[in-house]
Amino acid sequence: MILGGLQKLTLLDFPGVVACTVFTVGCNLRCPFCHNPALVFNPDADMRISEDELFAFLRKRQGILDGVAITGGEPLLQSDIGEFIAKIKSMGYKVKLDTNGTFPDRLEKILSEGNVDYVAMDLKNTFDKYPKTVGIDSFDTELIKKSIRVIQESGVAYEFRTTVVSPLHEASDFENIAKQVEGTENYFLQGFVDSGDLLNGEGLTEMPKEELKIALEGAKKIIPQSKIRGES
Repeated sequence: MILGGLQKLTLLDFPGVVACTVFTVGCNLRCPFCHNPALVFNPDADMRISEDELFAFLRKRQGILDGVAITGGEPLLQSDIGEFIAKIKSMGYKVKLDTNGTFPDRLEKILSEGNVDYVAMDLKNTFDKYPKTVGIDSFDTELIKKSIRVIQESGVAYEFRTTVVSPLHEASDFENIAKQVEGTENYFLQGFVDSGDLLNGEGLTEMPKEELKIALEGAKKIIPQSKIRGES
């Protein structure tokens, strides 16, 4: 595993679990609003941590932390992700996996192994707007559709979430976005935050609050439990 960093404590990344967050290196998408471009490409060596460092940290935190959230980049880009998750699980930690949904077969295998307690998938936009949103003109949304089915049928606790970015999203999109994961209980809209270090953030802004509320109402027509992340 190529690891690009460690957040030693989070009360937000893993719902209901006191956890740490480990960041993997590399992503196959080029979302212009990505706030972690260093992880998308190849961070400097001094930004990375080794597996030995991570597992030494986890041994020291046994009984203090309850879980590990694995995010990226895109964790499923790395071929040894399954073994990595299994090793963390064997230490008694709960595991949350974040994914962009572009590796459905690898995702299905990992979820079937029983080592993931919670999976969160980014649902970038309506399928017709996916190419522009992920920065790849020829993007194949069949991968996303398959990952949605895999997650919904896995028996693993899960959520779908959309980072809301103007003008890539309009409030009127969200009823259709929610239809793509109809039957889901946990769907979150996340406000876009300009970190100042975006992959290609020219012209991108957060959606005004009143429009975001309209977007939420659209999602709620399909998934009544839809929420804006961070709001009760």
